[in-house]
Amino acid sequence: MLNSEDRSSDPGLEDAAAPGPGPAGPDPMTWWYRWLCRIAGVIGGISCAVAGLWNCVTIDPLNIAAGVWMVLNAFVLFLCEAPFCCQFIEFANAVSARADKVRYWQKAIFYCGMAIFPVFLRFSITTLFGNAIAFASGVLYGLASLGKKGDAVSYARLQDRKMADEEKQSGTIRSETAEH
Repeated sequence: MLNSEDRSSDPGLEDAAAPGPGPAGPDPMTWWYRWLCRIAGVIGGISCAVAGLWNCVTIDPLNIAAGVWMVLNAFVLFLCEAPFCCQFIEFANAVSARADKVRYWQKAIFYCGMAIFPVFLRFSITTLFGNAIAFASGVLYGLASLGKKGDAVSYARLQDRKMADEEKQSGTIRSETAEH
């Protein structure tokens, strides 16, 4: 059993237990969208694992390489999105906590890049459909990085200010040209 001295010496436990939002302040993502992204990541991991194993059952070296990459992609998705699936790995919670602190656009680029690589390595139906949901998970995180859509009232006020500023500038330009 760990006492308080053992916990302070383990750097992974401190990172995993660190509360708080990501580096950009409060989390703008709603609870249901966060769960949608996580579920898409888990389902993407399952599809990558199954398709990756299927790709490895061949004698073509490029298929095997793409299959191994897809299994690795599945492992990373499980590790970041569902650390409870990796209970046998000691650092799973620490990795998941660090992955939660990463900005959404960085997660999007990472997930989409990991999903595209096996398709470029060996283009086939298996690699394409096996990585589609993992790529969709990256797209969902990319959309989350854009933020919430503004409401119509705020947009109308912004347009009114913009029009007033343009009229004000055009009025000063006209008065300056009239003086010269």
